[in-house]
Amino acid sequence: MTSPPRPLIVRLRNWVGDVTLGVPTLQRLADHGYALQLVGKGWARDLLAGHGWPVHVLPKTLRERVRQLRELKRIARASDSGLGRRINAVCFPYSFSSALDFRLAGLRALGHAYEGRSLLLARAAPRPAGVHELEVYWDLGNVLLGQAAPPPATIGLRVGEAHRAQAAALRSAQGIEPGCIVICPFAGGTWAQQDKTWPAFAEFVAQGLPAFGRSVVVCPGPGEEGIARDHFASARLLPGVNLGTYAALLQDAALMISNDTGPGHMAAAVGTPLISVLGPSDPALWRAWGPSVQVLRGDSGWPETRTVLEAVARTLGRG
Repeated sequence: MTSPPRPLIVRLRNWVGDVTLGVPTLQRLADHGYALQLVGKGWARDLLAGHGWPVHVLPKTLRERVRQLRELKRIARASDSGLGRRINAVCFPYSFSSALDFRLAGLRALGHAYEGRSLLLARAAPRPAGVHELEVYWDLGNVLLGQAAPPPATIGLRVGEAHRAQAAALRSAQGIEPGCIVICPFAGGTWAQQDKTWPAFAEFVAQGLPAFGRSVVVCPGPGEEGIARDHFASARLLPGVNLGTYAALLQDAALMISNDTGPGHMAAAVGTPLISVLGPSDPALWRAWGPSVQVLRGDSGWPETRTVLEAVARTLGRG
């Protein structure tokens, strides 16, 4: 006899890396019988498509967000008459506004105590300090399930068959072999007001990577196309690739080399060897998660080009 569904409305964070690091917690909740209804950025649909979770696109205005949550609550109540007597939502973001959305919609949300929003949440858990961000999200799962468990060694991001087919068609059209090298020389935001972009990346790609005799692929996001054309002309430029297809491309790559940014987390999440080039970012809190990750830093911040090339050679079996 199967248990009735337990709908759970989950607000995702707004960055690719954060959503990727939240996947183990989402999968854990799904495995425990929660029927997830996710709310987040539109790109999250493609990123998480392999898991089969519905993703509702987050509206821009407060009125629209509350209306959306109330509708999701109405639908959830139709399959769970006890919805209002339990925690029925999880708030991954730390913002006051995200907790307010849930409160105004009449949902009983779990989230971390932060920015004075505890009174808006049905349960406010202390935010763990000094741990990796994946473990911060994992803690919410511990609280909701009432059982502490260690986080998994791997993220296990699933890639759907439709996105695998799209990636295969794209590689065929562009003449890109499986076992290529993917680079992500972009980085959104800053760390402690410092740029997260490796200054030597363009020189490294132009002068160092050709020696390995593999296609080098770059998938710029919106607004990054000009940087790719101007500074990484030797790479195969694939603009406009959705995140599900991007993940599929990464699965078939021999290696990814990335700044501290979302696609690096995606590569680690699908098990692709990743050389993560970090400068100001704190790897204890934000490194890509998984056994396939090599974090490279220098004594004064950024690693030397020679160090990164040696890591590439070792990863490709030429060191």
